[in-house]
Amino acid sequence: MTPATGRATTLLRGSLWVGLYLALVLLPLAVLLLGERPPGSGFAWDFSVALGFGALSLLGSMFVLTARFRWMAPAFGIDIVYYFHRWVAVLAFGLVLAHPLLLIGVEPLLVEYLKPGAPWYMLAGVGALIALGTLVVSSLWRKRLRLHYDAWRRLHALLAVLAVGLAIAHVIGVDYYVGTPGKRALWTVLAVSWLVLLLHVRLVRPVRLLRRPYRVVGVQAERGDAWTLTLEPSGHDGLRFQPGQFVWLSLGRSPFAMQEHPFSIATSAERPARLGLTIKCLGDFTARIKDVLPGQRAYVDGPFGAFSVDLHPAPGYVFIAGGIGVAPILGTLRTLADRNDHRPLVLFYAYKNLERLTAYEYLEALRARLDLRIVYILFEPPPAWSGESGCLTKTIVQRHLPAGYREQMFFICGPTAMTDVTEKILAEIGVPIGRVHTELFDLV
Repeated sequence: MTPATGRATTLLRGSLWVGLYLALVLLPLAVLLLGERPPGSGFAWDFSVALGFGALSLLGSMFVLTARFRWMAPAFGIDIVYYFHRWVAVLAFGLVLAHPLLLIGVEPLLVEYLKPGAPWYMLAGVGALIALGTLVVSSLWRKRLRLHYDAWRRLHALLAVLAVGLAIAHVIGVDYYVGTPGKRALWTVLAVSWLVLLLHVRLVRPVRLLRRPYRVVGVQAERGDAWTLTLEPSGHDGLRFQPGQFVWLSLGRSPFAMQEHPFSIATSAERPARLGLTIKCLGDFTARIKDVLPGQRAYVDGPFGAFSVDLHPAPGYVFIAGGIGVAPILGTLRTLADRNDHRPLVLFYAYKNLERLTAYEYLEALRARLDLRIVYILFEPPPAWSGESGCLTKTIVQRHLPAGYREQMFFICGPTAMTDVTEKILAEIGVPIGRVHTELFDLV
């Protein structure tokens, strides 16, 4: 597959999924307009009702976005899907909030229906608004609120189900635009399908993982407060993956505990019998990786992600990493080395100092097996350092890029601030946006 064919295929697949998503969200609204409709009460009133139904449709779509369907990955990557999911929730909350405000603007007496003692279906609507608002706030500011990740995940799932359930109860109780059997059947089918998706994620998928356990065979300390966790399949052949992809990891006796965390695969896709996950100590779970004992059971859900050279063929590649963002790139370089791939490669790797350069020794060893140029950028360089220092800048990038760089593919992974700056630099030097691929550093 040529680079042009690969880009066209990805664009076509992405356009298809966008179209299907819009149909999923808008079709229920279109069906409401069919057949007999209630008498109109003015544009503002009908528009408010449409916002309410639109919000419910968006809320239901979020069960699709978080179902981790791998066939969506080649078009966007699960990281992009989760990022989109986050902002869909914000949009849905805005629509839910606007729905009663517009109605009260048309008929101020409706505020009485928001107080205690109001009909149950109106209180259900208020409850849906509160649940969704709490979900959005706890998600956007989880770290500021110091919510433990695992506790937040359970809260997140509970609030999502509560918000959707109460919203459906509100729609059924109000009985406006859904009075005919056909329209009631539509929303019943939608509600059941969302429940099925929830059961798929929380029941069916964990059952499958339970049948394909892994065991820890090694925990190795790395530079930069990082550890490489090595896993082997137990009683099965493991999984095939593409370089640069990631998995969701659960450690413990059961995959039902909702304690899974996403980590990039740092080992070669040509050697799938062992998975190596290089993990930096950044939070509650990652700080305990060093204490994991060999022999401990683990569960791996994946692979996921579109941050892979296999999906984006090119005559050469430029990788830009910050901190532990080097993990998926390390896996990619190891894979290319095992394939005896001699296309030209450039790696820009920015970190605080030389002592914290995770995978430094591995990267240096890969120079002998690849046509690889590595540019280290140290914020605190040692006294005799002759390489680049400070932060990644346009000048540094231009100094080390090869001729014809606009025909190569660029892969960026690191903290959000770094990736934002890097994307701006690449745009300024004329790299087409279709040749820039970014792995989001923080999914949740």
